[in-house]
Amino acid sequence: MFQSRTMTAIVCHGPKDYRVESVGRPEAGRRELVLKIDACGICASDCKCWSGAQMFWGGQNPYVKPPVIPGHEFFGRVDQIGEEAAEHFGVAVGDRVIAEQIVPCDKCRYCRSGSYWMCEVHNIFGFQKQVADGGMSEYMRIPQTARVHKIPEEISLEDAAIIEPLACAIHTVNRGDVQLDDVVVIAGAGPLGLFMTQIAHLKTPKKLVVIDLVPERLALAKSFGADVVINPREEDPIEIVRGLTEGYGCDVYIETTGVPAGVTQGLEIIRKLGRFVEFSVFGAETTADWSIIGDRKELDIRGAHLAPYCYPVAIDLLQRGLVTSKGIVTHHYGLKDWDVAIDKAYGLDSIKVLLRPGYGSDAAG
Repeated sequence: MFQSRTMTAIVCHGPKDYRVESVGRPEAGRRELVLKIDACGICASDCKCWSGAQMFWGGQNPYVKPPVIPGHEFFGRVDQIGEEAAEHFGVAVGDRVIAEQIVPCDKCRYCRSGSYWMCEVHNIFGFQKQVADGGMSEYMRIPQTARVHKIPEEISLEDAAIIEPLACAIHTVNRGDVQLDDVVVIAGAGPLGLFMTQIAHLKTPKKLVVIDLVPERLALAKSFGADVVINPREEDPIEIVRGLTEGYGCDVYIETTGVPAGVTQGLEIIRKLGRFVEFSVFGAETTADWSIIGDRKELDIRGAHLAPYCYPVAIDLLQRGLVTSKGIVTHHYGLKDWDVAIDKAYGLDSIKVLLRPGYGSDAAG
């Protein structure tokens, strides 16, 4: 059967310069796979990269290396297996799989010590041309150092498509070291915040509080187990949380808004000796009074990056029905509808937007 040597893909050429193009279809080299993509989510970091955020495009050697196919929230089926790849990855043609976001070098001090998600080279799918082209395409090459996981067939398309952000949420909540008597505050009820809400609820803290500006997202957070939801346009989060904690403040604050106000709010709302977990990708710098961290509260500030060792946990939780994408995945688009999809993902009337090759106008075309 003849297979075309080209495919449709979204190609990033620069900030706000993403194009639907026909490009060469990837081939699997030694210990490599090619996936036929089923779906790829648009992440908040994709939106910020598209809009030109400094962390992606700043400096003389920007992190993004265009022209590159974006997308790191992908999954698909094994379409082609290179030499030794079946044994290397433990997969067969037709298997439903996902690869973790990062393509580790497997040579630096972090990779060698098991901390591969902090790889010094730090190529992530969707940001470096050829080395790590992403999943907003019909097909995608998986390099030999990728971390690949099988996805059970009974997991729905929408649930499979959110394994990456769910795994990030698991890692972030784990970094908070949530205890049974903790009051936990999650700032931001976007896709990540809503997954964090579900995971934090499974930890059964004393109180789980979610803060967001969008009423529909707060309603979802409530349905996912939040005890208290707060819209800061209508109520004072600091006053409410202090009221829940005899005036002390929350034990754990998880910041996932991606805006500076989420940080400064957290420094005020958290108790002395509390645990502040920062996950977001920011589009602007944050200014804060750092004496709060040391001199006044002796806070434990913890970062959370990617999802090390959490993909199998995410897959297991989805398979057991303990977490869900329902209500979070709100929109589906074909690749040819990129302009509509990124506009929808950038706004507040969506939560998680999926790109699906062959969907909608793709099929019509």
